[in-house]
Amino acid sequence: MPDLRPLAADLSPQCHALAEALRGLFTGLGISVRRYAARRRRDPGALSRYLNGTRIPPWEVVMDLFTDLAEHHGRPTTPATIEHIRRLHRDAVQAGSSPRHAAEVLAQQLADADRTSRRSFAHGEVLEEALLDRGHRIADLEVRLNQFESEWAAERARADRLETERGDAHVLRQERDRLESEVTQLKHELTDAQRRREEAEARCALLERQMELVEQQSAADPEHSLPPSPAARGRRERLPKILIVDDQRPNILTLTAALANLGQKLVIAYSGRDTLKALLTHDDFAVIIMDVQMPEMDGYETAAHIKRRTRTRDIPIIFLTAMGIDAEHSARGYAAGAVDYISKPFDPWALRAKVSVFTDLFLERQRTRPSDTDPAYRAR
Repeated sequence: MPDLRPLAADLSPQCHALAEALRGLFTGLGISVRRYAARRRRDPGALSRYLNGTRIPPWEVVMDLFTDLAEHHGRPTTPATIEHIRRLHRDAVQAGSSPRHAAEVLAQQLADADRTSRRSFAHGEVLEEALLDRGHRIADLEVRLNQFESEWAAERARADRLETERGDAHVLRQERDRLESEVTQLKHELTDAQRRREEAEARCALLERQMELVEQQSAADPEHSLPPSPAARGRRERLPKILIVDDQRPNILTLTAALANLGQKLVIAYSGRDTLKALLTHDDFAVIIMDVQMPEMDGYETAAHIKRRTRTRDIPIIFLTAMGIDAEHSARGYAAGAVDYISKPFDPWALRAKVSVFTDLFLERQRTRPSDTDPAYRAR
């Protein structure tokens, strides 16, 4: 189209492949970037950057494009095409990860959690109004029933005659029972809506904390920071190390931001095999923070290998997982040798506190451990 910008010159191969694929899909619509942005109520500049590869679009933008193409051509996009684009998008995200991009990903997750919270809150208000209405109607029916039964008790014969003539007592009871059944159902729905809102609010709070740390790290300018002194470098080299294991680069950025400024050296591994290789060259880790879901070798299998080795079996392992904490997963994590099991999104300040505890324990063991030059230690 006339207003479609050329591809950027300095793109990574993954971002270039994704941009080419998106441009091919977009040209099938036969409209301009500005018109499509107006249709979807998006910023034309951001949409143009998505199509020339300088920015990676959120996945919902790609899904909107699939929807519009299906409407334009009168047939849905094939699953193979969707999977191909999804793979290109995932590769581009991993290749183009940065603190700014991690902040954008967290901002999108925060928006989703906030939207769930607002919807749950609005749904809860509707349910509360419906519950209040049913309560008023039940109270009104109870008054009418009490009045009817009072007249019946005062004059049984007359009540029998009234029931025969009017015949509405049975109908009122049926209506009351039906409304009470609706009240029970509405209470269950209200409880569920309140639970979803509380979960969404908790997720918002955790994501906001993570965004704050990532944004602080992004705002720092490492090019103008002073180099550490030789004495400071010596102290840093003697400090324990923390091994961070996760196959997603945005998660690595979030974890490094959360653990920054603690003074320890952070060692990164992107798979179970990388973890085992790192442990072959380093044995002074104070703690290992490991993702559960990883390709080829997951966190449970990696932990089992670590615990089988004499040199590494005493290193504490903290599992991080997006699968949620339930009895089955937590039991499997502790059986694999973990000392803690934390659900994502995590509280960065709580994680910092736990890592500090294990670091203090490691330093205490180092102070009380005999030196390699100690004759008694060498004789063991």
